[in-house]
Amino acid sequence: MDSEPSVKKCISWNVNGLRAVLKKSPNFMEVFNDFDADVFAIQETKCQEGQVNLKLPGYTQTWSYAARKGYSGTAVFSEEEPLQVIREIGSPVAEDEGRVCALEFSTYWFVDVYTPNSKQGLTRLDERMVWDKCYREFLSKLAKDKPVVTCGDFNVAHEEIDLKNPGTNHENAGFSDQERADFTDLLNAGFHDTFREAHPTLEGAYSWWSYRMRARQKGIGWRIDYFLVSDNAAKAVCNTAIHDEIFGSDHCPIELDIAL
Repeated sequence: MDSEPSVKKCISWNVNGLRAVLKKSPNFMEVFNDFDADVFAIQETKCQEGQVNLKLPGYTQTWSYAARKGYSGTAVFSEEEPLQVIREIGSPVAEDEGRVCALEFSTYWFVDVYTPNSKQGLTRLDERMVWDKCYREFLSKLAKDKPVVTCGDFNVAHEEIDLKNPGTNHENAGFSDQERADFTDLLNAGFHDTFREAHPTLEGAYSWWSYRMRARQKGIGWRIDYFLVSDNAAKAVCNTAIHDEIFGSDHCPIELDIAL
């Protein structure tokens, strides 16, 4: 008789420089220990191999480093040891920037991503469009094998409800028509925005705030960090949350509890 799947707590946090967050209050280790997650994913680590020595007993550490020093980077800390790890998605752009950690576990795939920013003036938009297509195809292929949970900083506010000032930010990086359409295409490919499906009309739910003009204190933010799940995992979602009470980065942690 098969046992019931256990509920796994998954956390995602763009730390905007892990070495910096280790020195802040609360520091990274305090946040990590308080969550006591089964899987803890981070983005924008901004470090190279050997620059950070985390002592995380009971966790397997999976890192993806950018070739460029002090830039990008992702990592996943998991209680379950992965069966395999993939760090490249077959993209002709941004492939050496440490933007993906895909871990195969016994019952599902867990994919941590830091999507390229289109930059001011949308100067990297063309590359971003290439990346989005490759990432969508990569996830769709994994979902044919096992359920997929993907999380991270997707660098896009999908709908007007997902940022404080949609009018003045239209066609800025993260809220261009092209980026939003690409995110729609990802959802239409068989993925679910877990937070928005649980809270379809909730306003003011943000995960990133500019450091300028006291934006966080004023509630001027964007929701650009997501947990998405494939169709075959949607019914397993138990809870989703944005932990905007936690500081230390310009992003806050987000959570998904899922029975897989």
